[in-house]
Amino acid sequence: MIWQTCKMSWAAVCANKLRTFLTMLGIIIGVSALIVLVSIADGASSSVSEQISDMGSSYLTVRVTDDKENPIRLSEFHELMDDEALEAAAPYGRTSVTAKSGYTSGTMNITGTTGSYFDIMNLELSSGRTLKQTDLDNHSLVVIISADTAVEVFGREDAVGEALSLDGKSFLVAGVLSDENSSLTSAQSMAGSSSDDETETVTLEGYIPYSAFTRIADNVLDITQFYVSSADEESMDQAETAVERIMLERLSGDEDAFSVINQSEIMSAMEGVDDTMSLMIGGIAAISLLVGGIGIMNIMLVSVTERTREIGIRKAIGAGRGGIMMQFLMEALIVSMMGCVAGIGSSFVILKIIGKVMEGSMNFYMDIKVTGISVIFSLLIGVIFGLYPANKAARKKPIDALRYSG
Repeated sequence: MIWQTCKMSWAAVCANKLRTFLTMLGIIIGVSALIVLVSIADGASSSVSEQISDMGSSYLTVRVTDDKENPIRLSEFHELMDDEALEAAAPYGRTSVTAKSGYTSGTMNITGTTGSYFDIMNLELSSGRTLKQTDLDNHSLVVIISADTAVEVFGREDAVGEALSLDGKSFLVAGVLSDENSSLTSAQSMAGSSSDDETETVTLEGYIPYSAFTRIADNVLDITQFYVSSADEESMDQAETAVERIMLERLSGDEDAFSVINQSEIMSAMEGVDDTMSLMIGGIAAISLLVGGIGIMNIMLVSVTERTREIGIRKAIGAGRGGIMMQFLMEALIVSMMGCVAGIGSSFVILKIIGKVMEGSMNFYMDIKVTGISVIFSLLIGVIFGLYPANKAARKKPIDALRYSG
């Protein structure tokens, strides 16, 4: 009985292929929109989350906006941050200088800090050494550079021992960061280059002792920003409490004189925003499926009207109300599910094309959960929007149906 109903429904659907395809189009577009948009949102949020995660999530950023005439000096910084809840602390300052080596010159971003900064930010060296306490004590003119900077300035990655002029002061390259900590950016050619074309070049990055940084940077004598790390993400709350207590004692109890940014809280906030965005985009895309469902109901009502005499004949020879209703409901389900399958296939193709266009900058994948939701939603649409036309067909009286002339 059910198999016979399925065969009759399939024959009815295939009888008018163009109309069936146009009816399916609403479901195809709705399913494609749902899967593609949610996948793009997930891919973009994953990319942002990875970038934040790469920066580390077990450290605090502290900024001093009002030192209350009691500035934090480098000489007292480590003693001030000596607390069992804190694993490491590093001052942070940033400026731009002119870097020169031989005939090569360019603008370099310089970070003034200590050796603890590399541990907090998970920066690894491919060669050389990191900054030492003796470098801070002696105001040593040493610099740690990125691998890209080494290749750009010296022509090779192993640049340890080379001399690099920063704003006229000769610095010794003490270490080179690994490739993973170097990034390519699209910027203008280095200063001193004879070409004015836009080219892809590296961002010159260097790290020097904070004591040497105060001599290069303008109007930088005290520490106004620093990073603090905890042993792990679970102890971040204790570390944040300890930093707030230390800073309140230092700055006369004024909470507005400083700010503490918890990186793990940023990650949690990002995850919340990602979930909200996915739900919102999914809801908007689901409206397309509803429109497709309305299209199915419209065509099924037309089909019921066109096949009124057929319904009358079937009822006259003994077909029951349930059989008629099942056939038309099955037709609506077939159209809906065929549209769903086609939509899933087109989504896969679209995501592959977008992935090729983005050239690996973002990873897009078809989430099995979203695909499952699309299938269930399409199934429900086929049932809900096919129920009324099927019921209308089943309720027709045989005599009235046979008299119908169209």
